[in-house]
Amino acid sequence: MGCQLRQDTPRPRCPHLRLAHLFVLLFGLFQMSSGIGQVSKSVKGMASLPCGYKFSPKELTELRVYWQKDDKAVLSYTSGKTEVWAPYKNRTVLDIPSNFSLMIGSLVLSDRGIYTCVIQRSEGGAYKKRHLDSVMLFVRAHYPVPNITDLGNLSADIKRIMCSTSGGFPEPRLFWLENGKELSGINTTISQDPESELYTVISKLDFNMTYNHSIVCHVVYGDSQVSKTFTWEKQPPEAPPDRNYLTEVTPTILTILCLASAIIIIIVYSMCFRRRNEARRRENNGIYLGPVEASAEQNV
Repeated sequence: MGCQLRQDTPRPRCPHLRLAHLFVLLFGLFQMSSGIGQVSKSVKGMASLPCGYKFSPKELTELRVYWQKDDKAVLSYTSGKTEVWAPYKNRTVLDIPSNFSLMIGSLVLSDRGIYTCVIQRSEGGAYKKRHLDSVMLFVRAHYPVPNITDLGNLSADIKRIMCSTSGGFPEPRLFWLENGKELSGINTTISQDPESELYTVISKLDFNMTYNHSIVCHVVYGDSQVSKTFTWEKQPPEAPPDRNYLTEVTPTILTILCLASAIIIIIVYSMCFRRRNEARRRENNGIYLGPVEASAEQNV
């Protein structure tokens, strides 16, 4: 059924898995060729986004620094004063010694995107742009180790299991693998919470219980992955009755049956003998001797 190993059809191992990895690689190469730096961090972590502008302490008072994300203001620094916009307040600072790097803490998924650092310098009473640099921030939430649940038997030989994991980002892809080959799962569903943006993935698999199995539930998300192995050992056939045991036990059982029969016979015979004696006693007590009154009149 769902757990056919497809050994008769030659095909590349885990084609979908390789395709996912290839997509991640091509996407990374595209970002590198576009000249945009990349920073990848996890939810609740801290990201340091480099601006890359080297300056001397003397010109610090002449500089004006802006950090923005997708044309929306994040932070500004002017004349020694820093202003932070919502929703970055109380978790974002400007690291001036590190060439105006932007430090964002308590990362959430909505923080992902392209950030741009703009530096202007006062020249002749007006600010002119001296530096502009962008960086891509990736924010991910790690999926926990998948949970594999035994859903019971569909028939005498077929068992169904379910693999699930939730609370991760980006969108996952789930694969069933055995000996490096992909199996055909059923009812695979991927859902996303509209508020938290976190994903849940669930998939089921049927397999033949008459064989040993080591099945891997493999989940890929971005450049990360997590997996769990389900092991099944076929049940040994039931052993036939032990003839030696029966040979040893049978005489004992027969002896017990004979003794029980003898005891029952003795009890029944005793009850019959007792009833017979009681019947004779009743007959003797019931013999007719004639009326006593008539005997007395004859004597007078």
